[in-house]
Amino acid sequence: MSLEIPVAFVQQYKSNILMLSQQKQSILRPTVRFETMTGKRMAIERLAPKNPQKRTTRHAPTPVSDASHSRRWLTIVDYEVPADLIDDQDKLRLLIDPQGPYTQNQLSGLRRAQDDEIIAALGATVYVGEEGSSSVTNYAVGECRLVAGDGSIVAAGSAHSDTTATGLTIAKLLTCKQLLDDEEIDPERQRYFLCNPYNINQMLNTTEVKSSDYNTVKALAAGQIDTFMGFKFLMSTRLLTDTTETDCKKCYAFAAGSISYSAPQEPKVSISIRHDLSDSVQVYCTQTCGAVRNEGPAVVEINLKASA
Repeated sequence: MSLEIPVAFVQQYKSNILMLSQQKQSILRPTVRFETMTGKRMAIERLAPKNPQKRTTRHAPTPVSDASHSRRWLTIVDYEVPADLIDDQDKLRLLIDPQGPYTQNQLSGLRRAQDDEIIAALGATVYVGEEGSSSVTNYAVGECRLVAGDGSIVAAGSAHSDTTATGLTIAKLLTCKQLLDDEEIDPERQRYFLCNPYNINQMLNTTEVKSSDYNTVKALAAGQIDTFMGFKFLMSTRLLTDTTETDCKKCYAFAAGSISYSAPQEPKVSISIRHDLSDSVQVYCTQTCGAVRNEGPAVVEINLKASA
């Protein structure tokens, strides 16, 4: 990167580095359950609900049954941003010290990688069992529910099939709400709806959202949707394209804490002198993190048309 620094030499008389537009903070970290861990992976212990039974006989033997206790595995990965090198001679020719902006630029990339891990976990196959040797897909019976691009609910145990996809509508949002309600997801848990900018625009263009007769938020005046129908809306350009409905992005309605996230090493900045490279200053950032879906029924995957 040191070869690019001459574009900021003083003959341009610029005193600031302009950082081009990018996502600088993680959008999804506030939605997860944080886990503390050591090692390369950890087990997330899960306990299913257990119902009472009526006692019909006095002095009867105490009934015994084992609660459903299951385990899924969270694996962490290492990230690094290729280092930037800044020569002392370049710093002398600048009105600014580029070290700070270059560091912030790298940190922004690592924060986007955190979102990539969480987005992947929302729809990924999870590894389960005592040693993590078995796997469960997100569409398995008892796991997530899927909604196709045309708004129909995919049968439990089936993956997506190709349909005539459309964008986000009130009806699709109601479908997601119902699927979460059917699983008795605690209404006190914040619910989120994660989609791409095109589908935020589709919602902004619906009568129920843009009319003050329906919506006191006046979303169009603000140019954004914050909360509607119990969902807090999150917008991301990093959502994955579905491999079957290739004109769709995989979007998600989910409850807070349905993803377990761990970061044994938060973003770390290393600024050092490279004596082997003419004493250039090296800016190098790393992190270690990982995520896993810990509660499938609290996640609905909905395919939405990606663009007009």
